[in-house]
Amino acid sequence: MTAAGNPPTAPRRPLAARIADLITVGGPITVADYMAICLGDPDDGYYFTRDPFGTAGDFVTAPEISQMFGEIVGAALVEGWQSVGAPSPVHLVELGPGRGTLMADILRVVRLKPELSEALDVHLVETSPALRAAQARTIAPSGRLPRWHDRIESLPEGPLLVVANEFFDALPIRQFVATGGVWRERVVGLGPAGGLAFGLGASTLDHSRLPPELHPVRDGAILEASTASTAAMTALASRIVAHGGLALVIDYGHVRSAVGDTFQAVKAHQPVDPLAEPGLADLTAHVDFAALARAAAAAGAAVHGPLEQGQFLTAAGLLQRAGHLGAGKGAEVQQAIRTAVERLAGPREMGKLFKVMAVTQPGVPTAAVPGFHRETP
Repeated sequence: MTAAGNPPTAPRRPLAARIADLITVGGPITVADYMAICLGDPDDGYYFTRDPFGTAGDFVTAPEISQMFGEIVGAALVEGWQSVGAPSPVHLVELGPGRGTLMADILRVVRLKPELSEALDVHLVETSPALRAAQARTIAPSGRLPRWHDRIESLPEGPLLVVANEFFDALPIRQFVATGGVWRERVVGLGPAGGLAFGLGASTLDHSRLPPELHPVRDGAILEASTASTAAMTALASRIVAHGGLALVIDYGHVRSAVGDTFQAVKAHQPVDPLAEPGLADLTAHVDFAALARAAAAAGAAVHGPLEQGQFLTAAGLLQRAGHLGAGKGAEVQQAIRTAVERLAGPREMGKLFKVMAVTQPGVPTAAVPGFHRETP
């Protein structure tokens, strides 16, 4: 008994054991459910228990590489605000803001445009208490007090300026495996030794509704679909259509829908087995930009791109900003800037794998959206 006369609380079982219990009682779970538990469990979910960013964490995002990334995105949002009619007031929103580094850099640029700076308030869509605390610390020097939201749907009505950098890749995906001409859903169950293992469930996918580029397929091919991503894009695009604004989506993924297994786990900057350590590794999948574009267009929004990140950053002024930062600096600083530019825009680094897509209110020409003056690849 404790001093208060109550029995001691039993220690909480590890997340892997609790997932195994769930499967034992209810049967195998979808890959989407597995991702949602591992990333979002309120006690042991990956994003609820740690700061995963930076060299000391599990991965590094573009805003952590260089201030230039956030400054270019900020300048694009300023120009984008003008291209959608310079609405006032306007809500500046980031989806999945990480440590708040990107938003802090954006706000520094926004201050240079007083009309916009005075017209906006800041909103962050973030569910992790640990990351909300980090965001508050990072953004505090700007003098802005953000409002946090768990979901896009709780954002206030009104025109939006939105950035989503590496947000959609962390939303749960379902996987389907081609077997004998049928797409059967991939599930997470228990293997012979009691550990977590992949298997095939009873659910199937109606292949007649798939885009033409996904026909025909060979047995064993894997198709990924994210209803969470399309729902988020539909909600976002619907608000932009109703109230005006612009969204920049920046993530790694493919321009056209394709088959392939992109479900992955990363820990300490190294790939690991996604079933090995639930809650202790980051789980992501490549973003299907074609699916996001279809969802935005179906909601009535104008879609621009996607472009490769290197194309977008270069068109939006990355090289000019790098030259300005390096002017008059020593050789070491200039080399660090060149390295950052290569990491952000180089074809062997983030420049080709990462894509940028803009979603605007109807009637905005692509030529008016910063960084999108060229044709979609």
